[in-house]
Amino acid sequence: MTASTFEIGLNSFGEVATDGDRTLDDAEVVRLLVEEARLAESSGIDVFSIGEHYRPGHVDSAVPVLLSAIATATERIRLGTSVTVLSTNDPVRLYHAFSTLDAVSNGRAQLVLGRASATESFPLFGYDLTAYEQLFEEKLDLFMRLQREEKVTWSGATRAPLVEQELRPRMPPGGIPTWIGVGGSPDSVLRAARYGLPLMLAVIGGRPQRFRGHVDLTTARSSRPDTLRSRSDSTPSGSSPTATKRRSRPGGGTGSRSSANSPRSADSTNRTGSATRPSWSTARSSSGPRRPSPARSPSRPGTFA
Repeated sequence: MTASTFEIGLNSFGEVATDGDRTLDDAEVVRLLVEEARLAESSGIDVFSIGEHYRPGHVDSAVPVLLSAIATATERIRLGTSVTVLSTNDPVRLYHAFSTLDAVSNGRAQLVLGRASATESFPLFGYDLTAYEQLFEEKLDLFMRLQREEKVTWSGATRAPLVEQELRPRMPPGGIPTWIGVGGSPDSVLRAARYGLPLMLAVIGGRPQRFRGHVDLTTARSSRPDTLRSRSDSTPSGSSPTATKRRSRPGGGTGSRSSANSPRSADSTNRTGSATRPSWSTARSSSGPRRPSPARSPSRPGTFA
């Protein structure tokens, strides 16, 4: 009988840090994030992920830039997003940013896509909250096609159409590892299954067992023949969204990722001397963090996707 394999990661929301009685300025906090990732790698952590916020007290508004800086300071640790707010990102620009990050990091990029549990990015970038569902649905469709097809022809209501568009630099065939971040919405589970994508379950409160229904639902839905599948085994969907699969990554051995469940646990340890900031650890077999209460999404309170 072989023991199951799991990964441990750290999620940072880019909170402003303090050093004793002094609050660090934004530039210092950005540099501290890079140092935290370097320390995480030296401590044997598998993944370092950064969130996406547009509010005072956070500096994680340009995640691909931060992750690229971390990529040049590290060699092994995988680099991802806690949740990328796809609804207010342009899928083409997002593809360019992460294909470049994947190239810079030698194949270490990954991301979690969600609809957002906070809504400040919608007015900031000029998006209407009444289009909350349509924005995510259309942009997810386009982003996954960009990952899985070399030339894309697409049209929709949320951005300009594409005709036989081929993007550069290219991601690996099939794209990079991608999850759908899910809070409590069964619709999000079905959406992930429809695209053959695994779930990143945000266990914000309560017992993790209550999310068992989400895992069962995505397993049942993914077994249907009309479910869209990745065109390459390089995405984490694999043959089953509940399987844990070992994958080799360029530059660093193998790793495993639970394709259905990614509960998180809180970690506020001091990782860089006296400058401290709470961060979230990602442990594949533990309960989730108690996060601050942001402004909630209009139709699915407390959900990421």
